[in-house]
Amino acid sequence: MNTIRVALAQINPTVGDLAGNAGLIIDYIARARKAGADLVAFPELALTGYPPEDLLLKSHFVRDNLAVLDRIIAASKELVVIVGFVDTDGSDIYNAAALIAGGKLVDSYHKNFLPNYGVFDEERYFQRGTRCPVFSLGNARVGLNICEDIWYPAGPTKMQALVGDAHLIINISSSPYQASKTIDRERMLCTRAEDNAVALAYCNQIGGQDELVFDGNSLVIDEDGRIIARGRAFAEDLIVADINIEKVFSERLHDPRRRREKLKVRPDDSLYFVEIKNGLRPLSQRPALVARDNERLEDTEETYAALVTGTRDYVRKNGFDKVYLGLSGGIDSALTAVIAVDAIGADRVNAVYMPTRYSAAESERDARKLAQNLGIHFQVIEIEETFGEYLKMMAPSFNGLPEDTTEENIQARVRGNILMALSNKFHGLVLSTGNKSEMSIGYSTLYGDMVGGFAVLKDVPKTVVYELAGLINKRGELIPEYIITRPPSAELRPNQTDQDTLPPYEVLDQILEAYIERDMSAETIAASGFPIETVRWVVDRVDAAEYKRRQSAPGIKITPRAFGRDRRMPITNKYHN
Repeated sequence: MNTIRVALAQINPTVGDLAGNAGLIIDYIARARKAGADLVAFPELALTGYPPEDLLLKSHFVRDNLAVLDRIIAASKELVVIVGFVDTDGSDIYNAAALIAGGKLVDSYHKNFLPNYGVFDEERYFQRGTRCPVFSLGNARVGLNICEDIWYPAGPTKMQALVGDAHLIINISSSPYQASKTIDRERMLCTRAEDNAVALAYCNQIGGQDELVFDGNSLVIDEDGRIIARGRAFAEDLIVADINIEKVFSERLHDPRRRREKLKVRPDDSLYFVEIKNGLRPLSQRPALVARDNERLEDTEETYAALVTGTRDYVRKNGFDKVYLGLSGGIDSALTAVIAVDAIGADRVNAVYMPTRYSAAESERDARKLAQNLGIHFQVIEIEETFGEYLKMMAPSFNGLPEDTTEENIQARVRGNILMALSNKFHGLVLSTGNKSEMSIGYSTLYGDMVGGFAVLKDVPKTVVYELAGLINKRGELIPEYIITRPPSAELRPNQTDQDTLPPYEVLDQILEAYIERDMSAETIAASGFPIETVRWVVDRVDAAEYKRRQSAPGIKITPRAFGRDRRMPITNKYHN
C-alpha cells in the first residue's frame, strides 16, 4: 500500500454563499469518495468564496462560516478532506485550511505568507500563520500549505519536504487568471516539486468574482517535476491521480544533494506532525483512473475563456437573467455580443442599434448580420430626431460656438440613456463595450458608451480584440469580415476614424503596456523606438483620464496590471512622467 490517491476538487464558489458553497463541497466529497480517493482537497477559502474582502470585518460572518464548516465535517467519512475557510483563535482571524478526518477537525493550518500586492489585500484582514504541518496517512507523509506559501522557494514546502520528509505537498489556492500567468505558475510548481523531490498537488478554484476570474488548471506533479494530471481550464472538475510514495523515496535516495541540503536546514518550532489513523487502500480495491488530456489552452483561447467565464458568473451570481448592449457595427460591440452569447445563451442577449446621421449603411448591415449569425434579439431605435432636439435645446446655451466633441458625446449619451431605460424596464444588465486602449486614454464618453453594469473588454487592449475576433471566426464567419477589416470608427462625425485622433493601435498598445503595466517613464519608452511627442501625448491622456476610469463599470482582469484593484493612481495628481 505505497500509493495515495488524491482528488482535487476545483469548484466555483460564490463569495458569501456559505450554504451554497458547503453544498457544493459536500457534493464533491461524495464524488471523490466514489472515485476511491484517500484524500480530497478544495480551493483556498472555498467555504466563503475568494476574496471575501470586508465581509471578513463582520464577526458574525466569521462565526457563520465556522458553523457551516461543521456540516462539511459531518459529511467527511472514509477519506481525508482539506478545505479552505476562515479560522479564528478568538483574538484574530486566519486564512486557513481545515484538515478533516474521521468526522473530526484534526488540524487547522494558517497561511504563512499573506500577499499584499496587485489585487491582493490579505494583510488588511488576516494574521499570518507561523507553523507548517506534516500529517501521516498510512505510510505516506503529506505537507499542507496555501497558495502564496508555495511561491517562496524557502517557504513551507521546503520545510515540509526536506525536514518533515513529506512525500506529497497539498497546496490549496485561489490564484486569479491573467495572460501568461498559467505558464509561469506551472513552471514554478514543477520547479518546486523537482527541487524538493516531492510530489505536489495544486488545487485552484475556477469562476468569476467581480473583476477577478479564476482559471482552475489544477495540477498533480510527480517528484521529477512532470505533470501527471491537469484540471480543465475555467470549468469545475475533479482531478484524481495516484502518487507512488515509494517512487518519491527512491528519487531521494538517488540525490546526494538533498542529504547535504537537509543538514543545512534544521527543524524549528514551525514544523509539527499530525497523525491520521486512516489507512491507504490497495489500488486493486479502487476504480480504475480515466486517462486525461494534460494539454493547456493556447493563450488566445485561454483569454477568451476567461472573458466568457467572468461574464457568465457576473451575470449569474448577481441575479440577472438577460443583458443589453449597443451593437454599433464595430468590432468591440461585436466581440462583446459573441462573449455574452457564449456566456449566457443567445436568447438572453438583447442588442440595440441606434443610428444617427453619421452612421454608415454598412454599420447597420453588419450589426444586423451579426445578430442573425448569433441568434440574438435585435432592434433598431432611431436617435436622429432626439439628437436633433438636443442640439436645438442646447443652441441658446452654446451661443453659436462651433461643433466639437460636445455634440459627439450627446449622441453617445442618448444611446446610454436608451440602454439604461431598457435595462430598468426589463430588469437586465447593460454591458458596456469599450476596450482597455480606449479606457486608458479617455477615448470614451462618461454616461454615454461607458454606461453599464459590467465592462466585458475593460482590460482587453484593442490589438487583443482583433486577435479574439480572429479566434471566434475560426468557427465560421460569426463576425462579418467587414467589421474586422474596416478602419475602426466611433461614427460621431462625418468620415471619422479612430486614427484621426489616436496613434495606430499597434503603436498605442505598446506604449500603454510600457506605461501602465511596467510604470516606465516617457523618456524610457521613447528610447525603445517611439517618437517622444507620441509617447507624451499618450502619457498625458492616460493621466488625465483617471477620473473617468474611476466612474467606469467593473470589468474582467486579464492583463498583469488592470485598472482599479491593480493600478491605484490618485485622481488629483500633478506628477506626470
